[in-house]
Amino acid sequence: MSDTADATNDTPEQTGPMLAADGTPLKRSLNRALRRQKLSALLLIAPLLIFILITFIAPIADMLFRSVENQIVSDTLPRTTQTLSDWDSESGETPGAPVYKALYEDLFIAQERKLHTRLGSRLNYELTGASSLFRKSGRGVDDIGEVFQDQFEDLNDFWKKGENWNALLGSDAWLAEISDWKKSSGDDQPAFEMREGMAELLPETAEYYEIFADFVQNDDEDNLYKEDPWALIYSALYDDLTGPTASQITSYSGPASAELTEAAAAAPAFDAVDYKTAFTEIDDDWGKTPIWSTIRAYSPALTNGYFLNAVDMQKTADGPEFRPDNERIYGTLFLRTLFMSVCITLSCILLGYPVAWILANLPARTANLLMILVLLPFWTSLLVRTSAWKVMLQQQGVINDTLVWLGLVADDSRLALINNQTGTIIAMTHILLPFMILPLYSVMQTVPPSYLRAAKSLGATNWTAFWRVYFPQSVPGIGAGSILVFILSIGYYITPEIVGGTTGTFISNRIAYHISSSLNWGLAAALGAILLAVVLGLYWAYDKIVGIDNVKLGG
Repeated sequence: MSDTADATNDTPEQTGPMLAADGTPLKRSLNRALRRQKLSALLLIAPLLIFILITFIAPIADMLFRSVENQIVSDTLPRTTQTLSDWDSESGETPGAPVYKALYEDLFIAQERKLHTRLGSRLNYELTGASSLFRKSGRGVDDIGEVFQDQFEDLNDFWKKGENWNALLGSDAWLAEISDWKKSSGDDQPAFEMREGMAELLPETAEYYEIFADFVQNDDEDNLYKEDPWALIYSALYDDLTGPTASQITSYSGPASAELTEAAAAAPAFDAVDYKTAFTEIDDDWGKTPIWSTIRAYSPALTNGYFLNAVDMQKTADGPEFRPDNERIYGTLFLRTLFMSVCITLSCILLGYPVAWILANLPARTANLLMILVLLPFWTSLLVRTSAWKVMLQQQGVINDTLVWLGLVADDSRLALINNQTGTIIAMTHILLPFMILPLYSVMQTVPPSYLRAAKSLGATNWTAFWRVYFPQSVPGIGAGSILVFILSIGYYITPEIVGGTTGTFISNRIAYHISSSLNWGLAAALGAILLAVVLGLYWAYDKIVGIDNVKLGG
C-alpha cells in the first residue's frame, strides 16, 4: 500500500502545453496543418478562379465601366470644355469668344489626329446632326489658321520652311542630332527638344509646336526637321506676338531673332480672326446653344447620360427629363422582353412537364431512346432551326397550308404567325424546351413510384395522388428549368431578330444593334447593365419567395 502511494506521488505533473510528435505545441501544429490544407485547396481551385475572373468578371466590369465612361469629350476638347465651364447654359446666349478660340485649337489638333469624327459620332448619340457638324468643321479649321499663315509668309519667306521653325524653337543639341539623322538608317528619330527659354518667350507657340512635333515623329513617323508646321502654329505665334509676352521679344538674341523681332512689330497690324464668325460661317449650328449645351453636359469624364438614354430620358440644362413620347422605345422593349420571357417559360413548363413525366415513368431502354429526340435539337444549328420556323410560320408556310387543308382556317384568313410576338414565342419555346425537360426529368426520376401507389391505396384519386404527392416533389425541377429558360430567353437576340419583326424583338436585339451597327457601346453597356440588374432582382425575389435551396437538378 505504501509502495503504490509513493509511485503515484513520483509521477510528474503536466504543466506546459501539449506537444506534437515533433516537439512543437499541438495547437500551433494543428493551425499549421489547417493553413496547408486551405492553401492546397486554394491552389486547386485557382485555375478555375482565374478563368472565371478573365472570362466572366472582367467583361462585366468592363461593361459597367463603359456605361459611365465619357472621356472622349474632355480628351478631344480639353481647352474647350475647361473654358466652357464658366458659360451659363440657361442664359440663351452662345459662349464668348474665348470658347470659340479654344474650340479652334482643340478641333485643329483633333482633325489632324482624326479624332474629331469619333467625337462627332459620340455627341450624335445625344444631339442629331453633331456628327456631320464636326466632320464639316474639321475640314474648315484649316482655312481659319491659314489667315495668319498667309500673313506671316507674306511678311518674310523665313516662315515658310520647317527648317527655320526648328532652328528657332529646337535646342542646339537636338538640331545637331536631327540634321545627321536619316530614316533609312533604322535608328529612332531623335525626340524633339524645345530650346531653353522658348516656353516663357512664346508659350502658346511652344505648346502647340511640341504637340505638332510629337504627332509628326510618333504618329506620322516623318522627319520633323523638314516638315512644315501646322497652320495652328501660325495662329499661336500671332497670339504670342500680340499677347503679354510680346514685350520680351526685343530682349531675345537667339537664332532668328531678327525675323522674330520683325514679326513682333508687324503682328499688331495683321488681320485678326473673329473665331465665332468663322465657325458660324462653317455651320450655323455653332451660333446656336444646343451644340454647346451638349458639349458641356457631356464634358465630365463620367456620365449618367447612357443610363438616362436607356430609360428613355435625356440630360438637359434643367436636369434629367423624359424624352418625347415618340422617342421612348427602351421602356417598351424591357417590358416586352420580360413579358415574352415569362410566356416562353410558362409554355415550356406546360409542354415539358408531360414529356418529362413520360420519360421518367417509361422503362429505361425506351426512355433513353426518346431522350435522343429531346437532345436532337442540340445537334442542329440554332440558325437552321430558327430559319426553319420562319419557313413554317409564314402565311404560305407549312402550318397555314395544313390548317387550310384541314378546313380550320379559310384560305383568305391565314394566321399571322411570323414577324410578331407569336412567332417569337413559338420558335423560342421549341429552342428552349430541352432546357426545361432535362431538369424536370432528372428530378422526376428520383420520385419513387411507390409513393403514388401508397396514396391510391389510402383512397386518393389519381388527380389527388398526383397533386398532393407527386407534384410537390417535382417543384424543384420546375424551379431549375424555369431559371434556365427565363435567363436564356431574356438574352436571346438571333431568334427574335429573324422571326420577331418589329413587335417581337427583345431588348437584346437593341443591344446587339448598338454594339455592331451604331457602335454606341456606352448605351449598349448601360442597357446590358440594366438587364443584368433586372435578372439579379428577379433572382433575389425568386430566392425570397421560393428559396433557391429548393432548386434541384436531380438527386
